[in-house]
Amino acid sequence: MRRFSTGAWLLGCALSLSPYVQANTVSALADKTARYAVETYYDDMVNSLGELVKFNTVAREGIPVFDNPAHKAFKAELARQARALGLDYTDHGAVVVIGLGKGRERFGIVTHGDVQPADATKWAKSPFELDMTSEPGNIIGRGTEDDKGPISSALYAMKAIKDAGISLSKRIELYVYMAEESDWAPLEDFIKGHELPGVNITLDSEYPIVTAEKGYGSIEMTFPDKKVTGHSPYLSRFSGGFFGSQIPEDAAAVIENADAALVKRLKAKAADDKKLAFAFSAKGQQLTIKASGTSAHSSKPEFGVNAITHLAALLADIRWPNNASGALVNFVNDYLGTGLYGKKFGNIAYRDDFMGPMTVQPTVLKQAGDGIALNINLRRPQGKSTRQLEHEIKTALDNWQQTNKAALLNISTSISEPFVQKNAPHANTLLSVFSHYTGMKNPQPIAIGGSTNSKLFPNAVSFGPSMPGKVYSGHSEHEFISEEQFKLNLKMYTAVMIELAK
Repeated sequence: MRRFSTGAWLLGCALSLSPYVQANTVSALADKTARYAVETYYDDMVNSLGELVKFNTVAREGIPVFDNPAHKAFKAELARQARALGLDYTDHGAVVVIGLGKGRERFGIVTHGDVQPADATKWAKSPFELDMTSEPGNIIGRGTEDDKGPISSALYAMKAIKDAGISLSKRIELYVYMAEESDWAPLEDFIKGHELPGVNITLDSEYPIVTAEKGYGSIEMTFPDKKVTGHSPYLSRFSGGFFGSQIPEDAAAVIENADAALVKRLKAKAADDKKLAFAFSAKGQQLTIKASGTSAHSSKPEFGVNAITHLAALLADIRWPNNASGALVNFVNDYLGTGLYGKKFGNIAYRDDFMGPMTVQPTVLKQAGDGIALNINLRRPQGKSTRQLEHEIKTALDNWQQTNKAALLNISTSISEPFVQKNAPHANTLLSVFSHYTGMKNPQPIAIGGSTNSKLFPNAVSFGPSMPGKVYSGHSEHEFISEEQFKLNLKMYTAVMIELAK
């Protein structure tokens, strides 16, 4: 889930104001086949996932999705698995389609085979090796939840249906896109030249069903560097973040001219912060501070602890000289703080009753020439026009520069529109299957902060793989799917395919 996403179920998500009503049952044929799928193919599904996780399918700068060697190898393995299961396989370059049945009408299942980067030093085993021993009951590895686990589940749901010899009125098509986390243009090009199924689900988000997604946005700016003179403390370095859609769990600052009193004061303040760990090291009057927080998908900042904002807060007692690092820390404390919703950032904060509040989080700092480039990730609900939001951002940044007599360079804002799916024809079926297998009574559609390919496909909603109220581990440095959830997903995906395609 890219760009990509609590009250009791999810931050910023409320129950639909127009409840859906379900029968809370599935057909005997669907239920029998779903149970057969788990009893017969669970181990094979795990082995399938193990083979898919081996490939580091991260986008590589300067290499088109069509030419990425890891992508090619992944697709070759996917082709091998699909054909071994008796499914047809077509490679369109950036998109693979795996099919079952010959019906004129089609039902689409949308997934992606690429993943976000992983810092191997933070994993008990390689992130590209299925780890089922470090935490018994959990299956750990990059892509296990987002989105290779769902691919393996879909393959074996289709295999179980094929075994049962069920007559399908609709052809089932599994779409695997190879650049969901980085670039949607190749998928958009594919869609222009191909007729899509009339009804679709994406397996890239949460249950029960997702009918609304916040718009992804980013604010980027550069803090130019300049020489600092004198003997007062100043920041010579401030760094943090790994990629744009991850809450950063690491940040570091270097303070020059740090005397013993300052070190003592900062250590005392750090001891009061119970949300993350700080490590101090000194060399003469140069003090280095490293902060360790908790990574999370940037659409769910409440599940993480942002090391950038918390380290800046530790340094907030000093108004730092306006070199790049100092101005950056001043800005973070002035306009972001350790909150999640942009309430300090001028007038940009707002919320929608169903989609929840906009979230505003710094995610990446990069050296940019003689300065530091800051990326701020936004997830905006319906309720404000893009034009209004852009104006409020510009006004806030202008005011900060004027007040602080500090320049911001290369300012850019990119904000996509929120997505709302209304009257999806298969919503009640999906909710009934979910209720039947989970026991949850009267589940309702939800909204998420993430962004999936649902918005590009007709009548598409997201259906799993993450359960409501559970921490979403995709994009974190501890991505996993529980064995229990993996089995449950296989049951529900099998039942849904039968109910919507038989």
